[in-house]
Amino acid sequence: MTLDDVTTKFAANQAVIPNKRIRFDFAGDGALMLDGVAGAVSNDNGPADLAIAMNLTDLAAIRAGTLDPMSAYFSGRIRLDGDVMLAMRLRELMAKLGG
Repeated sequence: MTLDDVTTKFAANQAVIPNKRIRFDFAGDGALMLDGVAGAVSNDNGPADLAIAMNLTDLAAIRAGTLDPMSAYFSGRIRLDGDVMLAMRLRELMAKLGG
C-alpha cells in the first residue's frame, strides 16, 4: 500500500470527521490530511486537531482488522499529538473505508 493508494481510498469514501482535522504522519512516506473542516482529503502537512504518527503497514493492518488501534498505541506503534479523544473515532473512519 502506497500513500497514493491510501489518499485515494480515504478521498473516495469521504473518510473525514466533520469539523476536525486529522493528520497521519507516515515518517518518510509523507502525510495524509483528513480535513473535516474543508471536507477534503489531501497530502497536506498543515496544522491538525490530532496528528497520528505511524507507518503505512500498521494502517493497513488496522484496516484489515489484524491490528487493534489501542494495542498499537500502547505498544508505541502509534503516537498521538493533540486531541487524543479523536483517536477513539479511528474505528468510525475505518468503517467508512470498509475495514
